[in-house]
Amino acid sequence: MSSSSAGVTAEVSARGQVAHLLRRAGFGGRAAELDAAEKAGYEATVATLLAGPPGTADAGVAATPPPAFTAIAPPGRDPAARRQANRERAQQAAQLAGWWLARMVRADGPLVEKRTWFWHGHWATSIQKVRSAPLMLAQNQTLRTLGGGDFGTLAQAMVRDPALAVWLDEIGSTKAAPNENLARELMELFTLGVGHYTELDVRAAARALTGWRLDRSGGRLVFVPAAHDDTPKTILGRTADFDSVSLVDLLVGQPASHAWVVTRMWNRYAAPGEVPADVMVRLQAAYGDGRDLTALLRALLLDAVFRSSTVVGALAKQPVEYVVGALRALGVTPDDTDQAVLLGTLRRLGQVPFEPPNVGGWPAGDAWLTAAAAQARLDFARWAVTKADLGAVSAAPTDSRVDVAARLLGLDAWSDRTRTALQGVASEPRTLVALALAAPEYAVN
Repeated sequence: MSSSSAGVTAEVSARGQVAHLLRRAGFGGRAAELDAAEKAGYEATVATLLAGPPGTADAGVAATPPPAFTAIAPPGRDPAARRQANRERAQQAAQLAGWWLARMVRADGPLVEKRTWFWHGHWATSIQKVRSAPLMLAQNQTLRTLGGGDFGTLAQAMVRDPALAVWLDEIGSTKAAPNENLARELMELFTLGVGHYTELDVRAAARALTGWRLDRSGGRLVFVPAAHDDTPKTILGRTADFDSVSLVDLLVGQPASHAWVVTRMWNRYAAPGEVPADVMVRLQAAYGDGRDLTALLRALLLDAVFRSSTVVGALAKQPVEYVVGALRALGVTPDDTDQAVLLGTLRRLGQVPFEPPNVGGWPAGDAWLTAAAAQARLDFARWAVTKADLGAVSAAPTDSRVDVAARLLGLDAWSDRTRTALQGVASEPRTLVALALAAPEYAVN
């Protein structure tokens, strides 16, 4: 570590830094994981997180295989058949969301699931419109498989993703009537950011994306040449017979795209707002011409500013992060009988997997810290502690239980105000841990 870096990170303790790392790169560290990370050191823990479990086996992932969905036949016009199809779709949607939550909780290598969650918010697609659990599951697997490689490869796959095509009305786009939805969001939200394209660019890009249809029986996009506009188009000052492949190549190669990907990752992993200028230089250098997403994430996690007091605690936990992190910390493995409680909690909190509110994804920051959310978190915490083994807290002397609860939840310390409140209920381990889960220190990320 350089002398300047040491000055930046000296404000946060070594344990505080690894606790912060485990929250941001995963869903928070269990007590033993935090102890091991502190002993190994920050840089070694980053390497371990990025490498994942030894070998190719992740026992938690293996224990939560993806659901095998039965295709729902088109119901026709019969009202009873339509109602039955809607019920089956709702059941599949709940099964899909419950599966991913369980996988997040059980994964031994949580970085991959956290990264997939990040990309789900970036390429936000909702099952409420797609109405197909198989298509949403396929998209989820694409994000998981490609989310640590070349961003260009990921972008190419997503432009051809059937769920995204349905979500953004691309499957009916023809040369006679090009739909601009995907072209606009591809530039504004997915690759470039606002201000780096014009309306003429959007219209031309929409023409480049024409010609795709959805084969519902196979769950894939099929290219129909007769519906594609193969005439020259001018996009970002370049004229060519652009199609979906050459369009994505053009976009991801722009300097603005490099800065946008860095910004999006910094805002979700580190802090809101603009990326500090010196950090932007370092992270873009790591991302490089190869658009290496793993190299970018590694550089972000190792950056001295990421570990500083300006970033530690700068984000509020999203509801999924809160619920998954709490279950992991408490050692609670959810099963099918817990699905209704978990999805009900997340619906109250406003964040259910596979149901982002719009193409911009979910909000961040203080939007999650409302009075209603605080009550929902407390209700969830009261339920979660009934499922947990709190033996370590119960066995501790009463005057030590507040600190034991902090260790259990992977926290470095309590504020004086929180400590006083928790000490008042230290004689009741379940109440103590439930209130600890609802404390401000646990709500921030």
